[in-house]
Amino acid sequence: MALSKEQREQFLAEPHVAALSVSAGSERGPLTVPVWYQYSAGGQPWVLTGAGSRKHRLIEAAGYFSMMVERLEPTVRYVTVDGPVSRIEPGTDDHLVEVAKRYLPPEAVETYLEMARREHGESVVIHLRPQHWISSDLGSF
Repeated sequence: MALSKEQREQFLAEPHVAALSVSAGSERGPLTVPVWYQYSAGGQPWVLTGAGSRKHRLIEAAGYFSMMVERLEPTVRYVTVDGPVSRIEPGTDDHLVEVAKRYLPPEAVETYLEMARREHGESVVIHLRPQHWISSDLGSF
């Protein structure tokens, strides 16, 4: 059964790991990778990634990408959203902290931040303007 607009937005706002897909050119299938993302219902999802990374370059070239999140319990549910890139901006330490706090237990945040600040280099934030949604709750199996 398809989810309502409110249900799909609420589900996407939960801290699931998304499968991000973007065209990798005519000779390959799409690049599909797991990503942490941020989203508030009614807003635009965004991802933080390395400046100049393959993901960044492909999204910038395509101008469009998709994300899919799912769960298996208590019911099988998924939401897919795709759309054009609305903007790409330099990533900040505030973005890094926001995403780390969304996904990690409180006791692991500072250790992760220390490592990321030391090893990840410059980043960009890529915002998606939701255009198409697919969602379903398949019930319990």
